[in-house]
Amino acid sequence: MDEEIENINLERHETKDISDGHANGNLTLIYRDYDKIIKNEPKMVYVSSVNSLEIKGPHLHTKRNSYFTCIHGKVIFIIKDKNGKYLEIESSSDNPVLVKVPKGTASAHVNPTKEIARVLVLTDLAWRPNDDEMKNVIFEDYDWKKLNI
Repeated sequence: MDEEIENINLERHETKDISDGHANGNLTLIYRDYDKIIKNEPKMVYVSSVNSLEIKGPHLHTKRNSYFTCIHGKVIFIIKDKNGKYLEIESSSDNPVLVKVPKGTASAHVNPTKEIARVLVLTDLAWRPNDDEMKNVIFEDYDWKKLNI
């Protein structure tokens, strides 16, 4: 199983009005089975929100790989890799990026804006209420102040 952190730029397509062809929005592809972007087929999909100027986490999942993309607003994913280096990956509704956080890798989700952000999450293991596979951690050596939160 691939245990690397990944960020994948997502494919976007403009949608058009059926009567006159003007642009009426867009479509962002997150998952297609034949793309094989997600190695293990998703077993759970949900939307998580991050309130304005808030931080969720950091925490890690011991049994599941997670894939995140911000579908409304903007989120910065702070991820601590296996070498102790921090990665900062931004995903937003304007710049959709799919972020893979492998099991055992700690991450925090930061909303630097004044609106609620919504994150679509796909996981390769479904959550159950009695699961004890999430562990809170502390990023003691991360410079949180630079985020102005």
